[in-house]
Amino acid sequence: MRRLVFVFWLLFYVWFLLSIRKMWTGRYVRSPLARSLFMNMLTEGETADYGDQKWYRCCPDLLGESVSSVFVQSHLDEETQAFLHRSVEKSSWIFTQLYHSLFSSIFSPIISRTSINGFLGRGSMFVFSRDQFRSLLRIGPDWRAQRMLDLGAGDGGVTEVMGSHFHEVYATEVSTPMKWHLQRKNYSLLGIDEWQRTGLQYDLISCLNLLDRCDEPLKLLQEIRSALVPETGRLILAAVLPFQPYVETGGSWVRPKQHIEVQGKSWEEQVAHLSTQVFPQVGLELQAVTRLPYLCEGDMYRDYYVLDDAVFILKPQH
Repeated sequence: MRRLVFVFWLLFYVWFLLSIRKMWTGRYVRSPLARSLFMNMLTEGETADYGDQKWYRCCPDLLGESVSSVFVQSHLDEETQAFLHRSVEKSSWIFTQLYHSLFSSIFSPIISRTSINGFLGRGSMFVFSRDQFRSLLRIGPDWRAQRMLDLGAGDGGVTEVMGSHFHEVYATEVSTPMKWHLQRKNYSLLGIDEWQRTGLQYDLISCLNLLDRCDEPLKLLQEIRSALVPETGRLILAAVLPFQPYVETGGSWVRPKQHIEVQGKSWEEQVAHLSTQVFPQVGLELQAVTRLPYLCEGDMYRDYYVLDDAVFILKPQH
C-alpha cells in the first residue's frame, strides 16, 4: 500500500511540474537574479544564429574613444558550443531532472541554491573559453605566472580555464558543497574574510559576476587592488549588465550597503561608465573589455540560461 501511495504521489508531482511549466516566465520569479535569468533565457535552436549576432554584439562608437580602443571582439567558439551541447544533453535526462527538481523543492527553504547545485553536481557556469581568456590577457598557451586567486569560485569550472597558467591557485567560496568540489581539484581554499590578510600578492585575481552580489563592492575592489602584484598584477572582472545589485540574506534579496550607481541604459553606456568613472575611483585602469554570454546549465524547463556579461581586464593605476 505504501508503495502504491508513493507511486501515486510521484506521478502527481510530475504532473504538477509539467502543468506549471508554462507559468515559468519572468513575472512569476521573485528573486531579482532569477528573474534576470528567465528574461534572458534562450533555447537550443537559437544558439547558432542568435548567439553569433546578439551575445557578442557591440557598437564601439557608444563606448567612447578611450574604451573602444581596448575593446576585444569575441565570437562563439568551439569550447562555448561544447558547453551548450553538454547542457542540452543534460536537460534531456528526464529522470535526473525530476530528481533534481524534487531535491530542490524539498531543501530550497533551508539550503541556498548554490549549495543545492553543489550537492547535486549541477548548475555549472561558463564565462569564457581558454582562447577568450588568453585573448583578453594577451598571453599564449605556454604563458605561466606564480599565483592567482579566484573569488567566489563555485565548483571550480571557470577556475580550471585560468588555473593552468599558474603554479599556485587559490580560491574563496561560501558554499560548503562547492568547497568540497574545489578541494577535490586541489585548489588552496581561503576564507572570504581571510584572503585580504594573508600578505600574499597575486599575478591575477578573478572576480566573476560577484560585484553585483556583494555588500560592499567598492571596498572589495580596493582590497583586490591592494592584493595585486604591483605593475604586472591583473584583475579579470565579469559583471552582468544591466547592473542590478542585490545581496542574498537569509533567503531574501536586499540592496547592498554600498551601492554603485551605474549610469546608462545600453550595455555600451554602462561599460563606459564603469570603465571611466567607477574603476578609476578605486585605482584601477582598464586594459581590455569584451562582451560575452554568462551561461548556466539548464534544467527540465530550459536547456540553458544566459545573461549579458561584460568582462574587463584591469590593472592598478600608477
